[in-house]
Amino acid sequence: MKTARLANDGEIPIGKILCIGRNYADHIRELGNENPEAPVVFFKPSSSVIGEGEAIVIPPYSRECHYEAELALLIGKTGKRIPPDRAMEHLAGYGVALDLTLRDVQGELKKRGLPWEIAKGFDTACPLSAFVEASRVADPQALRIRLSVNGEIRQDGNTSMMIHRIPAIISHMSDCFTLEPGDVILTGTPAGVGRIVSGDRLSADIPGVAALNVTVA
Repeated sequence: MKTARLANDGEIPIGKILCIGRNYADHIRELGNENPEAPVVFFKPSSSVIGEGEAIVIPPYSRECHYEAELALLIGKTGKRIPPDRAMEHLAGYGVALDLTLRDVQGELKKRGLPWEIAKGFDTACPLSAFVEASRVADPQALRIRLSVNGEIRQDGNTSMMIHRIPAIISHMSDCFTLEPGDVILTGTPAGVGRIVSGDRLSADIPGVAALNVTVA
């Protein structure tokens, strides 16, 4: 069973991993997508999680795996149809995650009108840091997100650039699914995504929240 580490509270079994796509305008533009009217939602299984120092394994059915650094939310309180003004009460912590995407596989499935979970939910597709308590982050909409590959900065954005803000994301997710302790929400990525290959070293960090270092096998 995969667990999320939360300082002072030990480990919490990870439940659903709910992800938001197309939540930063600059990332939408770089991929040539349209701006969504509502959050674009997809899942990753808990089996896709790896932690600090572990290795990403790119499946043999893909030749184009991309990184996407994101702010991760850890749910600490059960809720359904949560109003936005009560959403933050359901948060236990914040972390940093990588939403790994098999871009070639995803693109082909999209063209055929098919679901693309196999491009997002493969084993090792969700590197995830430990979480800091939500109360220790004064403003989660003013956090810098950075990612480097082999020491070169590739992504450098800020959560202030989100299209859908954190309370709205939590509220929307809870309209669709009951949120439970241990659920994780990935909130989208800023521009700068790109390909990784065997031997690469990835370092993602959100100052004041967490850092995450993984390699590609």
